[in-house]
Amino acid sequence: MSRSFTLTIDRIKCDGRGLCAELLPELIRLDEWGYPIIASGAIPEHLLPLAQRAVDDCPVLALALRRADRKQ
Repeated sequence: MSRSFTLTIDRIKCDGRGLCAELLPELIRLDEWGYPIIASGAIPEHLLPLAQRAVDDCPVLALALRRADRKQ
C-alpha cells in the first residue's frame, strides 16, 4: 500500500474568502457564494506542495490534508 492525501474542509470554520481557490485552482473551485468545492479523490503528487500551501495559508484554518491509504 502507498500513502496518498486528500484535501478536506471544515465548513463551519470556512468563511468563504476564496484564497484556497486562488492558490489551488486545479482542485478547488468556488460556488456562487464564494465557498470552496473540493475535487474528490487523492491529490496528485505534483500538486501536494500547492495543497500544503493552501492549507498553511487558510486564514481561518478550515483546510486540512488527510492521509488516505490506497492499494496499488
